Amino acid sequence: MDRTEAIALLKQHLQSENLYNHSLAVEAIMRGLARHLGEDEEKFALAGLLHDIDYDQTADDPQRHSVIGAAMLEEMGLPEDICYAVRVHNEAHGLPRRSVMDQALYAADPTSGFITAAALIRPDKALAAVELKSLKKRFKEKSFARGANREQMATCSELGMDLDSFLQVALENMKNIAADIGL
Repeated sequence: MDRTEAIALLKQHLQSENLYNHSLAVEAIMRGLARHLGEDEEKFALAGLLHDIDYDQTADDPQRHSVIGAAMLEEMGLPEDICYAVRVHNEAHGLPRRSVMDQALYAADPTSGFITAAALIRPDKALAAVELKSLKKRFKEKSFARGANREQMATCSELGMDLDSFLQVALENMKNIAADIGL
């Protein structure tokens, strides 16, 4: 499946523009992480893009979220490692993160929301002026972007990255697509 097909699939299954933009942001972060770690950019990006494909169907049932999505992707013939990364990104299943892609997706998922929140509190509501320094400060504020699980983001250490490096890669790659996600 190429990116054009994946985008069409995403638009078919997701109604929320915010969720669509989140998927694009996670795709960008995953692409940047793959580049940084010397991994397959296209595979990582595809996993990031499609990780929440089932969210509209499963939003009220976290136990089904990502299981349905992974099954959909398996039926479409996507590689097993992408399907597993999609399945394991939901910690509700308690599955082990076996690969670098699994670990990257797990850490990247909440990070996109965290960085988006940092942009939205700015007067211009744009990513352009968001800096690593402000992200580090906000990371310590428990009340800021409460839905962005800090412990999950901190698992970037499983990738051999400290939090600063991880956030910098994520921020730079989200800035690259700022116009596409309205930030």
